[in-house]
Amino acid sequence: IQPPEKPLRAEEWKRLREGFSSPEIFEDVMLNSMVRYNSPIDVAKSLLTHVAKSHGDIAYSLLIKYLALCVQQGKTSEIRDVYDIMKTRFKILESGAYNLFIRGMSNSDQWRMALTLLEEVKKIMIPSRANYESCIKAASRHREMNLAFELYREMLDKDLVPTLDVLQAFFDSSRGMKGAELQKELFGILFYLRDNQIYPHKTFMRSVKLWFESIPGETWRGHLTSIKDSGECPVCNHQLEDSNLTEEEYDNLRERIVRDVIHGTDPFRKTSPQEFEAFQAFVESRLPFDIVIDGLNVSHMKPRQTQCENLFNAVNCLAKGNARLLVLGRKHMLSNSSSWRKELMMEMQNKADFFFAENISEDDTFLLYATLQSGKHCKFVTRDFLRDHKACLSDSVTRHLFRKWQRGHQIAFYSSAEGNHINFLPALRYDCVVQTTGDTWHIPYKNSFEEKYSYQVPRQWLCLHQK
Repeated sequence: IQPPEKPLRAEEWKRLREGFSSPEIFEDVMLNSMVRYNSPIDVAKSLLTHVAKSHGDIAYSLLIKYLALCVQQGKTSEIRDVYDIMKTRFKILESGAYNLFIRGMSNSDQWRMALTLLEEVKKIMIPSRANYESCIKAASRHREMNLAFELYREMLDKDLVPTLDVLQAFFDSSRGMKGAELQKELFGILFYLRDNQIYPHKTFMRSVKLWFESIPGETWRGHLTSIKDSGECPVCNHQLEDSNLTEEEYDNLRERIVRDVIHGTDPFRKTSPQEFEAFQAFVESRLPFDIVIDGLNVSHMKPRQTQCENLFNAVNCLAKGNARLLVLGRKHMLSNSSSWRKELMMEMQNKADFFFAENISEDDTFLLYATLQSGKHCKFVTRDFLRDHKACLSDSVTRHLFRKWQRGHQIAFYSSAEGNHINFLPALRYDCVVQTTGDTWHIPYKNSFEEKYSYQVPRQWLCLHQK
C-alpha cells in the first residue's frame, strides 16, 4: 500500500484500516511501506499515536519498523526516544534492534552512545560484525584511530571476519596522520590480507596508495602495474617471492593432507574405502603425472558445447608438449550418450590416463592425492576453490602452506568471449599475495568488488616503493 504523504488523524487511519483486506496486519504493512518509500517521520508518528490511543501501547514489531525509518533518515533524537521507550518497556532487546540502534547512533554526532550500546550487547550476546563495524567506522571518521583499532582487534579475537569496506576505512581515515604505532597497525591489516589470501578491489587499492603517499616525512610512490612472467616488477625491478615450496615444506604438506584430509575426520564422505584403495593402486602404478584434471568440473565449462566436447578440447590443449595427464572421470562418462560420445572418449584415452570413479564420489580428495603424489612439478585443473580441505587442516602453518601450494599449482580456466574455446591461465611462478621487503610493498588487487573468495589469482598489482 502507498503510505499517505502527510500525517493523518485517528479517524482517517481507522477508515484506512477498515478498508484494508487484512486489518489485523494493517499497521505492520503500512510501516513496511513507509520504510520502502522513505515516508516523512511525522506521518509514521501519526500512525503510532493512533495505535497507542486505540490499543493502549505499541507492539515491539511496530517500534522496530519505526526505528528502521528513523535510522534510514538519520533522526538522532527520535532514535534516542525509541531507545528510551523500548528499554523501559522490554527487559531484553534482540540483536536486530541493537543493530539498528548502533548503526543509527554511530552515524550521528552522538556516536559515542553507539559504544555504550556495544558494551550493553556484550553482556547478553556476541556482538555482530555489523555492530563492531559501525563503531569502528564512527571512531575512524572522528580520527580516534587507537579506539578504532582496539575494536578491530576485539572483533578478530571473536572470529568475526571484517568486510573490505571497514578495512578500507582505516586507510581513508589515517591519511596524513603521524605515528609509528598507527603505521604498524595499518601494516598489520596488509599482513591480514596476506595471511588470508584476500585480494582487495581497485577502490580499496587507491586508498592504500593515497595513504602511503601521505605518510609525513616519507617518500612513498605507488604505481599500478602487471608483474612479468619471471616474477619481476617492471616498476621497481624487485623480484617477487617464489610460489614454490621447499622440499621440506612440500613433504610436510603432503603428509598432512594425506593424514588430515584424505584419511581425516570423514574421508569417505562420498566414496568407499575400496574405491579409494583401487584409485591409490592405479595412481602408484602410473606415477608421476604432470597435470591432474577434474574431468566433470572442466566438462561443465561452456553451455554451447556438449560436456564431452569441452573435456576433449581441454585434454587436447593440455596434452601439448607431451604432458602426462590424469583425468578424473565418472563411470557415467562411459555410457555412450549424447553428452558422452564413445569415439571422443576413446580418442581422449589415447592422450591421457583416465580413472572412472563411482557416480557419487568426492573428486577433490582424488585430485589432491594424485597431484601431491606426483611431486612438486605436478599441476591440477579445477574451478573449485578447495576450501573444505583447507578447513580440515588442523594448524595455521599447514593451512598457509596449502594455500601457497594451491596458488602455485592450480591452473585456472575460463571460456572465451564467443564461447567456442577454453582459455587456460598457467599457474604463476611467483606468489600472488601481499608482500614486502621493508622499502617496497607489492599488493595484488582485483578490478571489481568481490566479497567472495575466488580461486583465480588477480593479474594486477600495486607497487609501492620509497623514492
